[in-house]
Amino acid sequence: MSITLTTPALLFPAISLLLLAYTNRFLAIATLIRELHKKHKANPQHSIIAGQIKNLKIRLDLIKNMQIFGISSFFLCVLSMFMLFSNNELWGKYTFGASMLFLLISLGISLREIQISTNALKLELSDMQ
Repeated sequence: MSITLTTPALLFPAISLLLLAYTNRFLAIATLIRELHKKHKANPQHSIIAGQIKNLKIRLDLIKNMQIFGISSFFLCVLSMFMLFSNNELWGKYTFGASMLFLLISLGISLREIQISTNALKLELSDMQ
């Protein structure tokens, strides 16, 4: 299989958009945490708030790992292009493969975070029933 310098460049827009989406998730969760902190200070006995805080801690860790693997994927993609530019096709292929693997891991973690956020919304809805 032959790989050219433009092959890793194909991932640039996808990885960039994913990192933007991950950052937006992080900012949304940071806002939620600040709101819940205020509510918790006002009423520390509220059990749903404690469950939400626990849920948000897990989601925060997942988003951090999503970002780490996404950034690592981007880094390896650029490194792959450098290797290919340096006429080192074998290492270029390996680093591009690693880049795709890291991107898959990041997407898998993202899927898990979406499942947890859905459960958090269900927890929020349970308060209204």
